Amino acid sequence: MAPLAGGDLSSAFAILLDDGRRLVAKPTPQARAEAAMLGAIRMTGAPAPAIVAIQSDLIVMDRLENDGRLAGPAWADLATVLQRLHVATDQAYGWREDHAFGPLAIANDARSDWPAFWADNRIRCHIPYIAVDLAHRLDTLADRLGEYLPHDPPPALLHGDLWGGNILVSAGRITGLIDPACCHGDREVDVAMLTLFDHPPPAFFDALDLAPGWQER
Repeated sequence: MAPLAGGDLSSAFAILLDDGRRLVAKPTPQARAEAAMLGAIRMTGAPAPAIVAIQSDLIVMDRLENDGRLAGPAWADLATVLQRLHVATDQAYGWREDHAFGPLAIANDARSDWPAFWADNRIRCHIPYIAVDLAHRLDTLADRLGEYLPHDPPPALLHGDLWGGNILVSAGRITGLIDPACCHGDREVDVAMLTLFDHPPPAFFDALDLAPGWQER
């Protein structure tokens, strides 16, 4: 076994079997939840690692090719992948169970109002843990989210932590989406997350055909 580096794989190990098959073993207390999310992504037709085995604190999955180059034609392929992932569903906003980023809880209780879900489960939940001045600003923003976000965008399956480090790329093609924090919600969440550390080209946004006003949101 050899340790892997980068993102949430910093504690994972690469395994090479005698038959040449390459696997990844990832210790995580969220093993069963993460495996279910990866399975949900694969069910949409978007690429994600196939699960080989699960224990309560360990996932073993296929190791996918990755050269780390999210550039050029990879952006066009990512737009195609997201169109598959983000097909509208009839699900409520949220997820079947809560999740966590390490020790930070992520509440996913189902809601029918998108701004209310985002205000309570992604903003107000952090207020007890941050400085008072910032907490006040976030609380004010949460109160006004309905002025900025649509109340009932088509619920799509979201990756939930979609930055470049969680997108596997090989030779200009997306080979897999990893380390998800899935819920159902407005697909603009995944698109916005991509702009936090990466710089998608204009053609990427054009290919997604987002609802008018997405730039302001």
